Amino acid sequence: MIGAPHANAQTASLEQTFASSLTTMPTENLSVSGAFYVPVYSSVSMSPGKLRADFSVTLSVHNASETRPLVLKRIAYFDTSGKMVESYLKAPIALKPFSNIEVFIPTTDARGGTGANFVVDWAAAGEIAEPAVEALMVGGIGAGHYAFISQGRPVKLVGKN
Repeated sequence: MIGAPHANAQTASLEQTFASSLTTMPTENLSVSGAFYVPVYSSVSMSPGKLRADFSVTLSVHNASETRPLVLKRIAYFDTSGKMVESYLKAPIALKPFSNIEVFIPTTDARGGTGANFVVDWAAAGEIAEPAVEALMVGGIGAGHYAFISQGRPVKLVGKN
């Protein structure tokens, strides 16, 4: 991390930042939908009550389909107590096949705490490969640096209606 620029929270909307990953919304009925729960750690207790490590978090949502757009209906960030900290979509967006978007939370933003999580609601107009949703946490204490990944877990899947 030597010489790395200071990371700031995303100030532009996902639609602006990832415009090249987006496509028009499908006109067909969104007959398939699901949701992912992604545990993340903006802070980790290294020693109870004595030492805490803060981490940056990058949530990545990948459209794993080669042929269909993936509609993202909600990306919401919750803190340790289950209170929503931030919602990242004003309206649904559609990802091109094999594209992705990311939400970045800097190390200095510890609002999520030790039990933070994201919920990502998605849909598609027909059968589609399940999206890949995961978070990368990066941080350090002193000379030690740490990075780890947390994979999203499907919590709701509704097939063809």
